[in-house]
Amino acid sequence: MLKIEHLGIAVADLEKSIPLFEQLLNTPCYKTELVESEGVSTAFFQLGDSKIELLEATSPGSPINKFIEKKGEGIHHIAIEVENIAAEMKRLSALGFTLLNEQPKEGADNKLICFLHPKTTNGVLIELCQEKRP
Repeated sequence: MLKIEHLGIAVADLEKSIPLFEQLLNTPCYKTELVESEGVSTAFFQLGDSKIELLEATSPGSPINKFIEKKGEGIHHIAIEVENIAAEMKRLSALGFTLLNEQPKEGADNKLICFLHPKTTNGVLIELCQEKRP
């Protein structure tokens, strides 16, 4: 595990949330991206070596929409950067952590990702992420 790559924050409306976070963090949003496979639109803010990712649901069935309906807007997940996502997935699975996907999948911001089930991480949704390599 290398570092906390980003904190994911579920928001109801990116159009309203981006200016709010630009003011709060005193930095511009450097990227927005649609991740169809996850049913989200994202916006990123750089803070030193880490980032904040805002996530807005793109459909009623999106996990982000379900999260907001249940818990309201707020911190959704902690993303941890890893050197080798496949190796970390194998290691954590062998230790008894439940992976939400069996293979790394495409995520936002040029990443391969895998989520760990919060029931095995003290209620915190953990995302493993690795920079895609050519």
